[in-house]
Amino acid sequence: MGVKSHSNFWLRSSVYSGSDSRSLIPELFKGLGAKRILLVSDSGLENAGVVKKVTEVFEVHALSAGPEIVGEFLKVTQDAGSSCVNEALNYAREVQADAILAVGGGSVIDTAKALKFGLYKGITEINDSIPRGFLYEGFPKAQPMNIPHISVPTTAGTGSEVSPIAVIYNEDMKVKMNIYNIYLSSDVAILDPDLTVGLPPYITAFTGADALTHAIEAIVSPQATSLTDAYAFQAIRVIEDNLPKAVKDGTNIKARMEMLHGSMMGITAFSSALNAIPIHNFAHAYGALFRIPHGLANAVFLPVVMESLPDLYLPKIHLIAEAFKVKFDGEDAKGLLAKVIEKLRLFMNDLGLPSEFSEYRVNQLDVDSIVQAVMKDPAAANFPMSAELIKSVASRVAPVGIN
Repeated sequence: MGVKSHSNFWLRSSVYSGSDSRSLIPELFKGLGAKRILLVSDSGLENAGVVKKVTEVFEVHALSAGPEIVGEFLKVTQDAGSSCVNEALNYAREVQADAILAVGGGSVIDTAKALKFGLYKGITEINDSIPRGFLYEGFPKAQPMNIPHISVPTTAGTGSEVSPIAVIYNEDMKVKMNIYNIYLSSDVAILDPDLTVGLPPYITAFTGADALTHAIEAIVSPQATSLTDAYAFQAIRVIEDNLPKAVKDGTNIKARMEMLHGSMMGITAFSSALNAIPIHNFAHAYGALFRIPHGLANAVFLPVVMESLPDLYLPKIHLIAEAFKVKFDGEDAKGLLAKVIEKLRLFMNDLGLPSEFSEYRVNQLDVDSIVQAVMKDPAAANFPMSAELIKSVASRVAPVGIN
């Protein structure tokens, strides 16, 4: 294989980490020139008191002429639905917002990124702007959007706060759409572990599995470089060490902090090495068809897809094994791959994650519909899979086989 002519490793977001780092938000917005901020979140985080923990840091600044929160859009749905993005666009224009503050998990942060994109482009219907389900805008076509934008992740999984990708669920077509634009990522990411301590163990586990999947898919990507490998390798190490601790004790601030860093590193590698992502391909398709949370879908598919597509993982399996603390005993690459997959299964099981989709009505849909969904997902463009392979993987994640 010849040396690639070029690669692009784009780091745009400034990252502030640590307990109570949310207290920096008003001053950071002031520095970005914001005046009227729209906060984007969801009702669950509002009810859990997480939104208030962020808004109350503005109360100290209320007497000064600093930026203010002029509206709260708290209707974000699972998977960032397109109608939800359109509603946010209308609301942002109503309150004349000039800045965006996202507080939440991947769906909230992706909604905010699509909102920024829509405001910048003058869009009212997000689906119409992504007619083929995937919109790629690299530099120099992509230009700064000049809408001050801060993200505060409340889960350690997607890393969406620093990624150039927004995944939006097209409710009309029942497919997950992707917008790639290097200025979609936040101007500033606030990694405050205090805001993740209330996350239930099960959600902590599957969001962490999403971060792990990002790192593994980045390492084996045909577009991987030493830069992406460095981020992916360290992400796997951090997640292997800290995810079980965060699941076992949600108040472990050190583990929560490390998981936020691991998540950020995982997506940084993933989005810079973006190419063959068969695990995410399956997870997107199943998420769209069966409304399975993205991280949970990745957790189930990760060992199954690695076993089903060994040739993709064998060239870099030593690096994955070393990062994941799998002992080498002189095995060849195939033997090592088997050991990594075995440890992954144990790791997911110990986190309380399932190995199949027993809670979802996966077996109620005919297999041809699943094949079509996997093949039509935008991820399939770089790494198409045969119908036989898709059927084989599908048969191994359904609880009682597929009709």
